[in-house]
Amino acid sequence: MNPASRSYLIINFIFSGIVVAILIYSAVFSPETNNYPVQCVHEIITGQPCPSCGISHSFSYIIRGDLVRAMEWNRYGLRVFIFFILQLVMRLSVSSIIIKRGDHTPSLLRFDISLSVIAFLLAFSRFIWYYPSILF
Repeated sequence: MNPASRSYLIINFIFSGIVVAILIYSAVFSPETNNYPVQCVHEIITGQPCPSCGISHSFSYIIRGDLVRAMEWNRYGLRVFIFFILQLVMRLSVSSIIIKRGDHTPSLLRFDISLSVIAFLLAFSRFIWYYPSILF
């Protein structure tokens, strides 16, 4: 396996680990007890909620199967959650293809990047347009 493929595998495994950590965080911390250790920095600073406020609660409810309450906490939560699940599946799938082939192909790389960018834009479009508007 060439160094580029090895680096790509490492990046895929790091991203997979981040997504698994997000899922574990969502499963461990409960919306009922509101014991989340991370608070919204934007809301702390400005006193105003942002599009990502409530996303931890939303993810926790999604993990628990309560989609109605998840959407009440953050209407974009399900879209972002699906993005993370899709990324986990893609990272593991692409990694297994690279391991089986011993190398990655340019077409696999283009497919992976294209699908990831499209999924990111669909999941995070509301966030992307919100933050520049508060800066300028």
